[in-house]
Amino acid sequence: MGDLQVSQWRRYGHDRLYVNLPEGRSVAWFDRRTGELRVLDEGYRDGVLEVLRPHLLPGTTARSGTDRPDPASSGATPGAPVPVPAPVGAPPVAGPGRPPTGAGARGPGADLAANRPGEALRRKLDELLPGPFDRVLAALLGKRSSAYSWRRGLAGERRVGADLEGFAAAGWRVLHSVPLAGDVDIDHLLIGPAGVFTVNTKFHRGARIWVGDEAVKIGRDSYPYVRRSRAEARRAGEILTRACGFAVEARPVLAFVGADRLTVVPSLRDVHVLLRRELPRLTRLPSVWRPETVEAVHACARNPRTWPGG
Repeated sequence: MGDLQVSQWRRYGHDRLYVNLPEGRSVAWFDRRTGELRVLDEGYRDGVLEVLRPHLLPGTTARSGTDRPDPASSGATPGAPVPVPAPVGAPPVAGPGRPPTGAGARGPGADLAANRPGEALRRKLDELLPGPFDRVLAALLGKRSSAYSWRRGLAGERRVGADLEGFAAAGWRVLHSVPLAGDVDIDHLLIGPAGVFTVNTKFHRGARIWVGDEAVKIGRDSYPYVRRSRAEARRAGEILTRACGFAVEARPVLAFVGADRLTVVPSLRDVHVLLRRELPRLTRLPSVWRPETVEAVHACARNPRTWPGG
């Protein structure tokens, strides 16, 4: 427990002390304005109480961070502080940005950090996978099965997901297949020093893609990717703001896999449109958050109860 570190964080009306592991993951916080103490990882409760002892008031009770947060669109108030929840039953992370392993990772729904890239598409493919007769018939007729586009999408999400996980060393966290509602999910939720990004992956092998202010054109076909990406990011920001208790803006990203050419109109400024190889540009954007803020948002985001589809 001697490795626990205490750092101060003042923002959005909060005055908190965060207790962090050497790798940067937060295991508890103490709000000096409200007297609220939250333990985000029960395995470190004794150590948290020890390092915070000089700052705690008599009678302070440490509460679990797994309680569901109160809805709020702005900062916490003294009478109703909004906690930063930890995921239900989540064990310590094996490394920066990596999903938990072992008994604690109980599959999709237990902790969103355990989701693999393309998790939602993989489940959809299991439902749509044609039988042997259907596959042979489709091959004889020269037709693609209904699962073809889902397989292509899965391949794209796996490639982009692997790229995003490579940003962990720079202080970034990523979640995959984050449920919004019904069959809608966020392909990848990227959280790091530059903020939150909802990454929408699109696989168009060999395509020449034109991206306008509202839509994407590939050949003669038009796709509402831009509008949907904006709506997805806006919704994610609203949800995370309520869960975290401070303003969280999510910015949309369209990531194209396999395209030959990508043209983006200069007037499109609120959506990041990138080829897969250009994704590292996101890590070079100006920093707006300290590491403890990144960890707090990640703790909220990985909790399935944060999301309406979780």
